Amino acid sequence: MLSTKYEAVVLGASAGGAKVIKDLLTRLPGTFSMALIIVQHVSDLADGSWATLLDEKCNIRVKEADEKEVIQKAIVYLAPANYHLLIETDHTFTLTVDERVNYARPSIDVLFETAALAYRENLVGIICTGANFDGANGLYSIKQKGGLTIVQDPGTAEATAMPIAAIQRTDPSHILSPEGILDLLLNLQTLQSQTL
Repeated sequence: MLSTKYEAVVLGASAGGAKVIKDLLTRLPGTFSMALIIVQHVSDLADGSWATLLDEKCNIRVKEADEKEVIQKAIVYLAPANYHLLIETDHTFTLTVDERVNYARPSIDVLFETAALAYRENLVGIICTGANFDGANGLYSIKQKGGLTIVQDPGTAEATAMPIAAIQRTDPSHILSPEGILDLLLNLQTLQSQTL
């Protein structure tokens, strides 16, 4: 039986990530109960329409994260363009325009490191395709706090630098294809529902 009650999933992606994220979210059932918080590197000028389009196609609600918003289960939150997305220990969001981290704002590391402090062992962290090294340190932070760490198999990634960096830094719990990541999340969901 599952000994850890996972409350949230954080996912980071860059080059090639939009397709992986869309494929994952559109296949999640409406009964998926964990909060899912995503940083996808996008243009500074992105207008948020991607969240609206995903929300229309998904069985689970998808929206951009708002300042001071309380994180709720069964919602997918996307980091807005040109803002770092942080999670406070009271499970609310903070948006900042602090300096870029790993050339990125939003930064995956910023989200993951703050999420690790907020959720500790009750967190799942996922690194997907990307052409830089953002997220490797953040995923390591999640592992250090006892969370579950997952990296997309570089052999299935459009851009391999990000998953390779995360694997080298973290030695993750799982290295999976996008389909494998979906299956694992669904299995976690099933196991958790059986322990309620």
